[in-house]
Amino acid sequence: MNIIEVNDLSLPELAPYQCTNEKQLFHWNEPEIGIFIAESPKVIRRALDAGYQPISLLCEKKYVTGQASDIIDRCQADVYTADSEVLKAITGYQMTQGVLCAMYRQKPSDLSGVLANAERVAVLEDIMNQTNVGAIFRSAAALGMDAVILTPSCSDPLYRRSVRVSMGTVFQIPWTYFPCGAPDYVELLKASGFFTVAMALRNDTINIDAPELSQQKKLAVILGTEGEGLKPETIQACDATVKIPMMHGVDSLNVASASAVAFWELRKR
Repeated sequence: MNIIEVNDLSLPELAPYQCTNEKQLFHWNEPEIGIFIAESPKVIRRALDAGYQPISLLCEKKYVTGQASDIIDRCQADVYTADSEVLKAITGYQMTQGVLCAMYRQKPSDLSGVLANAERVAVLEDIMNQTNVGAIFRSAAALGMDAVILTPSCSDPLYRRSVRVSMGTVFQIPWTYFPCGAPDYVELLKASGFFTVAMALRNDTINIDAPELSQQKKLAVILGTEGEGLKPETIQACDATVKIPMMHGVDSLNVASASAVAFWELRKR
């Protein structure tokens, strides 16, 4: 490892930490695969456990021999360090966890392999909010989903906010993209043996605790974007539509909150 105290904010090696354009990071090494930024010791450890390759670290001085010391030993990469105010000048915000790691991306999991090996999948249709994407990944990993599959219009799970909100679970659960949007991806799920469930605010639904749902061998739980929800053609193509019963006049939950309820109730029993 090489510990480098930052005295020059224009160092080209610091550019990934100064970049706020996620698409630019995605295309950083074209034509090779891009990079992303992992934030906080727990998230970085989970990324390393999953085999992601570090490029460098940006670490507050006091953490070099403190809570980031094991990460530094594992990474064997250049470590750029400074006091918190200098790090704030580099990143543009106050680093509450004291360490960032620039890492190379990995290719998403193979879709056919994911569909063949999973019995419970969470499907995200056109969800763009990075916080929601990260929270859904965390719920999926915690509550029995085997994989997460996204439509092409979804926000990237390796965007910084999504990674942080997921607490690194984006590195623990297989995920990939469909090659197509609605309703064609529903037919792909059905062809792989999945019973497809659309989560939607409609009256023609079945109860979320219906035994025929939780007892399905292979089940896909499909969630739509905030506001508009799932496309009508998606709902029409699914085997069943389910909504979460509400009380006190509340009409709906945030999609991330709804995902946690659905994953728990629809887990395989």
